[in-house]
Amino acid sequence: MRNYNTILRRLMRVLLLSLFAVNYSLFTTSCYNRGPITPDAWDLTEKQLDSISFYTTHHYTQNYNFVVTGDSLVVVEQQPEDMSVPDVVSIEIESIGEEMKKDSITLRRHEHLVVADIKTVPSDTIDSVWVKVARDQLTFGWVHENELLAKVSPDDPISQFIDTFSNIHLLVFMAFCVLTGAAYGLRRLMRKGCKIVHFNDIPSFYPSLLCLLIASSAVLYSSIQLFGPETWRHFYYHPSLNPFALPFWLGVFISSVWALVIVSIATVDDVTRILSLGEAILYLVGLAAVCAVLYVVFSITTLYYIGYPLLVAYYYFTIKCYKH
Repeated sequence: MRNYNTILRRLMRVLLLSLFAVNYSLFTTSCYNRGPITPDAWDLTEKQLDSISFYTTHHYTQNYNFVVTGDSLVVVEQQPEDMSVPDVVSIEIESIGEEMKKDSITLRRHEHLVVADIKTVPSDTIDSVWVKVARDQLTFGWVHENELLAKVSPDDPISQFIDTFSNIHLLVFMAFCVLTGAAYGLRRLMRKGCKIVHFNDIPSFYPSLLCLLIASSAVLYSSIQLFGPETWRHFYYHPSLNPFALPFWLGVFISSVWALVIVSIATVDDVTRILSLGEAILYLVGLAAVCAVLYVVFSITTLYYIGYPLLVAYYYFTIKCYKH
């Protein structure tokens, strides 16, 4: 009975910390950009209506900021209409191609760009959308949208973080490294008789709660990408850490991220209180390895619908291990 009262008191402390973090996020992220504010539709010009229509489908518009993430991005000074030449004039195309090489500008990695203009050229068979980007007042040019988006990222640290961890090649490589390293490390710790979450655990529910939050957040993260790709894409272009300024499921996901931060702090506090410094470091290293494995396994398996029954089984396993 005493253990349950202790757990309840600690959970109340976590709840109070969560409320504090949510209130803090409201104050610090109240400037969330909800998109361009426009007057009534009947007061807008046709160009403004086209801009709003483009924004709703492409999630960015004029004056949006990008940063070059590819090795380089080549833009041309010619107008898109001049670039979309009919295929029948092959000689003119060759001469124009030579001219374009002279009028092209190469933008390098990490350079900041702003969208200056957007045009749609229906006659272009490669990509009908052209985007004019500018590095400064003297350096600007046009480029196909698909080529632009493949080599840039929104000029926001959250978007760039998402961009990094959405790379499938990175995920596969990280999965291999994490699973190999975690298996080796956990095996060594178990041989030494060290405390490990789920297997030789300490009398604290915070480590198990942290693992459950990691698994649940990974499933939710992949589910949003799977069932709401446009919602996730809009969040990618306009990120916010305020859960109340987002659609419901995105708000739940951001809330889980805040909860992860708070429970992580509570976990470190509890582990260092229960174990000696050396044992606490080993326990936290093992816990980090387990969390890394959970993130990789659940984020990948959810994309193939296996993560949902696996999450239910993991909840059952975690609660059963803690009770025993």
